[in-house]
Amino acid sequence: MFSTSKLTFRKTWAILACLFVISLLATACGAKSESTSTASSSPQATANAEAPRSIKHAMGESVVPANPKRVVILTNEGTEALLALGIKPVGAVESFYGNPWFDHFKADMQGVTTVGVEGQPNLEVIASLKPDLIIGNKLRQEKVYEQLKAIAPTVFSETLRGEWKNNFSLYANTLNKKAEGDKVIAAFDKRIEDFKSKAGDKLKEKIAVVRFMGGKSRYYYGDMFSGVIFKQLGFARADAKNDEKSFEDITKERLTELDAADRVFYFTYEIGDGKGNKQEQEWMNDPLWKNLKVVKDNKVLKVNDATWNTGGGVRSANIMLDDLYKIYDIK
Repeated sequence: MFSTSKLTFRKTWAILACLFVISLLATACGAKSESTSTASSSPQATANAEAPRSIKHAMGESVVPANPKRVVILTNEGTEALLALGIKPVGAVESFYGNPWFDHFKADMQGVTTVGVEGQPNLEVIASLKPDLIIGNKLRQEKVYEQLKAIAPTVFSETLRGEWKNNFSLYANTLNKKAEGDKVIAAFDKRIEDFKSKAGDKLKEKIAVVRFMGGKSRYYYGDMFSGVIFKQLGFARADAKNDEKSFEDITKERLTELDAADRVFYFTYEIGDGKGNKQEQEWMNDPLWKNLKVVKDNKVLKVNDATWNTGGGVRSANIMLDDLYKIYDIK
């Protein structure tokens, strides 16, 4: 038989052994927890954040860098989008006039290489810039998409005209700046709501939009850049039946249709050859124009073609809204 002292010794040893095992388990769990915590901020996790991203767009799907550094942009509205997101492109298409940029963003484009025009980008120059991302537009550059994507990952928006918000969102997402892009659009929409809340009955004024170009004149409708903004503001249109159209070439005989408007806005596409200004003067000196009620009531106003139409981006939209605040004397 065992003595009492031996039994006590064995019980004590058993207790110590149990405590030792528990200590080992606790240490192992702690180490595992620490390892898990460390893994969340490990180089591997950081690498995942820098992993390429897949973007769906007008031409299919492209894998783009997480944080592109050398972006080439092939539309003017796209240039405005990049600048609004704090990105200066390494290359951009020339503006339609302005030698080479529109006045409203040329100050931000110093050092940017021109890569041709929207309808005919220079592929050799683009390749020489070694871009890691190209952003373009199906309407403008569908024919050279295959060549562009051979140079760098390429993302295309579908069209232009009144699609500036959708395009902006695509560009922001492509650049991994969705949150910043949402803030830019929210700020614009907030200004729209402010204007609407203060405009009152001024929004009942029926408006019409005309454009003069070399050899032609057009009515611009609700599907164009300015039309989409007027629609968001809630302005009545004198030509509401054509609201889903973009534009329509007109003859002088149709000038009388402008008398359905309470106010006419017009802009002139002048690229430096004098043809746009000639068309404007020829029409405005015509008796049919001079006899319009809106003309006699001094309710015809010339606005900037670049910011009311041709620029077509987020900066243009805000400048157009600035103009409307002044025109309608809204504080």
